[in-house]
Amino acid sequence: MLGRCGWVTDEPIYISYHDEEWGVPVYEDDRYLFEMLSLEGAQAGLSWITILKRRENYREAFDHFYPEIVATYSDEKVESLLLNEGIIRNKRKISSVINNAHKCIEVAKEFGSFHKYIWSFVDGQPILNTWEDDKEIPAYTDLSEKMSKDMKKRGFRFVGPTICYSFMQAIGIVNDHTKQCFLYHGKNQ
Repeated sequence: MLGRCGWVTDEPIYISYHDEEWGVPVYEDDRYLFEMLSLEGAQAGLSWITILKRRENYREAFDHFYPEIVATYSDEKVESLLLNEGIIRNKRKISSVINNAHKCIEVAKEFGSFHKYIWSFVDGQPILNTWEDDKEIPAYTDLSEKMSKDMKKRGFRFVGPTICYSFMQAIGIVNDHTKQCFLYHGKNQ
């Protein structure tokens, strides 16, 4: 049996997410990066499994997280999203996704792409941590505070230091697989 990080339960969706996505560096896929930023924001105050179980509903509701499409959403679209039982129906969180789509587009114009902006915080190189177990992993770091501050300055919402750190873990800017995990040295590094 493979050793995994302590936060992974026996839920197949959790195992798949951990084994295939979490901590894998994602370059050059602005749509996926926007999806993960949006889902991390949706998670605020909830468990990640709650969001993972609704992920396909989110993808359908938010046009697979293409920022160019999400940025065009009208007030009527927001109202329809508030009625969608397949997602978390929180108006502030829904509005933040639309707002952040606009901001992703603005950042992409400035930096050449959203991923170039995101990866500029680590000069394009993932951080490989050496945690013994998941109790050592921080909720946020100086780097996630720096990212949060910069994103807020640019008008992004639901991008506090804890959300930014979770986002960094999800997209592989930070690899926090613990030493007993079979992915400790990273996947696709």
